[in-house]
Amino acid sequence: MQQQQKLHASSPRVLGPVVGPTLWSRGTPCDLDVGRRTSLCTSEARELVRRPGARTSDQHRPPHDNRFDEEEPYVATITRPDGASRAGLREWLGLAVLALPTLLVALDINSVFLALPHLSIDLHASATQQLWVADGYGLMVAGFVVTMGTLGDRIGRRRLLMIGGAAFGLLSLVSAYAVNPLMLIVARLLLGVAGATLMPSTLALISTIFTDARQRTLAITTWSTCVFAGAALGPVLGGVLLTHYWWGSVLLIGVPTMAALLVAAPLTLPESRNPDAGRLDLTSVMLSLAGILPLTYGVKQLGADRADAPLALGAAAIGALFAVLFVRRQRGLPDPLLRLDLLRDRIVGGVLAALVVTGAGLAGVGLLTTQYLQIVCGLSPLASAVWFAPMGLALAAGCTLAPLTQRWMSPGAAIVAGLAVSTLGFLPVALASGPVTVIVGTAVIALGTGPLFALGTGMVIGSVPPERAGSAAALSETSNYLGGTAGIALFGTVAAGVYHARLAGFGGAPAAARESVAGATSVAATLPAGPADRLLEAAHTAFTSSLSLVAACGAVLFLALTILAARRFR
Repeated sequence: MQQQQKLHASSPRVLGPVVGPTLWSRGTPCDLDVGRRTSLCTSEARELVRRPGARTSDQHRPPHDNRFDEEEPYVATITRPDGASRAGLREWLGLAVLALPTLLVALDINSVFLALPHLSIDLHASATQQLWVADGYGLMVAGFVVTMGTLGDRIGRRRLLMIGGAAFGLLSLVSAYAVNPLMLIVARLLLGVAGATLMPSTLALISTIFTDARQRTLAITTWSTCVFAGAALGPVLGGVLLTHYWWGSVLLIGVPTMAALLVAAPLTLPESRNPDAGRLDLTSVMLSLAGILPLTYGVKQLGADRADAPLALGAAAIGALFAVLFVRRQRGLPDPLLRLDLLRDRIVGGVLAALVVTGAGLAGVGLLTTQYLQIVCGLSPLASAVWFAPMGLALAAGCTLAPLTQRWMSPGAAIVAGLAVSTLGFLPVALASGPVTVIVGTAVIALGTGPLFALGTGMVIGSVPPERAGSAAALSETSNYLGGTAGIALFGTVAAGVYHARLAGFGGAPAAARESVAGATSVAATLPAGPADRLLEAAHTAFTSSLSLVAACGAVLFLALTILAARRFR
């Protein structure tokens, strides 16, 4: 697709002489940035075509003359580099279709936690079974996202998206009508495998559809906004459904959504794949699963239950061992499952590291904030979801506003500025003087991370050719998942340590009360009014202290990340 811009001798947009049909700047072909007072040097020449009807005087101009004839305006036919073209109506409709699974994944992860108490009563699920219902889906997504991202490059991103969407809708139906815990757990695990196809496929298709850099940034921003808007609205929608219907209604959200996807995708989305991709290395697939699954499980379990620390550490160690083997194999393959060479790129490596740290901070603070709202502040699950929604909405707003910052600064500078804002957001959380200050702080933290998720993801996807977009998307998603898992474990362990130390001074507290603030609440329900009030006050004070320390640690972590990012992106 071509644009035309009239060029005069007085125009400051043109830097350099005219040599034949090519515009040169210091001997280098230049790509004109229309509408700005600059020119961008590229490897392609741009043809200058004389406007119809203009007087011909080229034969009178000496060779390599720098001057334009002011009476003879030229028209520059500017072809976008790399065959890029601006998206039309069909492409934007395709983006709307891609928003459906993006919203659904975020809604499913965050709404099922509200349904957990209800389905546990109906299905008589044990504590261990409840854990697998809640975490099994995310565990399988984290384990299979690398494989699915690369698989889409080989068999086609649209095909993989539709296969995953059909499986997701069917398994959502099975989950909603599960008759026992085992049936629900198996359905949720398989649902996680299907869910792993959705995010990298949608992100890779965006890279293929939107070849214009600015439009691709806007599309990825929209994609990121849908992710975090879904995370914010999921608990609220789940609470409304649970108020009027049974727990399975929360899980049925995926059925009509995926039905709409299967109808609209063939009409609006092009098929894309890597034509030069080799065979899928099954050994790499097995090594990736053997590394990510036990590592993720061990780290999450370590943060959730210190009593299982030996088992959790053993699982994490096994996962780390297989992860090392996976990395070594990828380095020796001509066509690896995961493009680890991207980590050597200064910008891409910096973005991925920032995604890990940011995911850790958001997950850790978010976990403790939800407990603070429900247990310390005494809010119901639905009320807590409403109070907690500003965090997700602020993150969505940060993603939406991120492209506007490029009018004044580079993407790297916008990311650094956003991280600095997030660092300040930890201060109100550290005060923890009530739900208002905590929510305001978490909202500021989330708002500042918007440029990283919107612009940083675009930088990672844009660093590879479109045919390898699935692998790059998988790398980005894996960084975020691993960061969130590590944040829950790290900050959860710190919070538990502070809680135990503070409550140790409360004489005669039962072991269950010293283990967690939820345990203290359960114990207090069995005590007379006076001792119960004193135990709850001590437990709430200890938990608030742990939240304050975690927020302080998060501020230090984000400050360090801001400084490192400023050095990396300068």
